[in-house]
Amino acid sequence: MPEEDFTYRGYDIEELQKMSINEFKEVAGSRVRRKIDRGFDEQEKKLMEKAEEVKGKGTDTVIKTHLRDMVILPDFVGLKFGIHKGNDFEVVKIQPEMIGHYLGEFTMTRKKVEHGGPGIGATRSSKYVPLK
Repeated sequence: MPEEDFTYRGYDIEELQKMSINEFKEVAGSRVRRKIDRGFDEQEKKLMEKAEEVKGKGTDTVIKTHLRDMVILPDFVGLKFGIHKGNDFEVVKIQPEMIGHYLGEFTMTRKKVEHGGPGIGATRSSKYVPLK
């Protein structure tokens, strides 16, 4: 089965990267449109500028950020972001399929719960651990 090229609502990645933010806004979903309409704050503008600098260099630099609510724009494709997840940064390489989502969607902030044995102050009945 042949591999299909990526398209986002009928546009391929080259066309999306040539679009301005306002043109991309018209193609994107309603939540992304609303975020772009309300405007980007100073931190988000700085992140976009930093991404532009790194993209110009073409290096494998990781851009660290706490902005989990930043929309993934077509210009971010191919870049590596270190997204803060509470105690450290998880490096995520942006793929074309991630366009229109948010950075925070790709890093889990909660750990898997692994229950241990009963503690020191446990009562007789709470020490029961069933066998599998």
